[in-house]
Amino acid sequence: MSLLDFLIMFVIAAITGSIARSLVGFDKGGCILSAIVGFIGALIGTWLGREFDLPEIWTPVIRGIRYPVIWSILGAVIFTLVLSLISPKKKS
Repeated sequence: MSLLDFLIMFVIAAITGSIARSLVGFDKGGCILSAIVGFIGALIGTWLGREFDLPEIWTPVIRGIRYPVIWSILGAVIFTLVLSLISPKKKS
């Protein structure tokens, strides 16, 4: 994997993580946390897709690497929901 492939993966992970965090309403952290959520979400989402034999809805191929965007967002939403449940709440 080249540096360009890693940068493409980082950008896609940050975007999918940001979408998931927006859908859940989780506002802690910044861009790096979004990328981490996106990476973990991609692992969770693709695993769920394979386990339940779900079709690949939207999977762009960039430089020969497949990026399952929809399953990454779904996995990131699940991971963000878990994060929001275990993170300390703000006190008023």
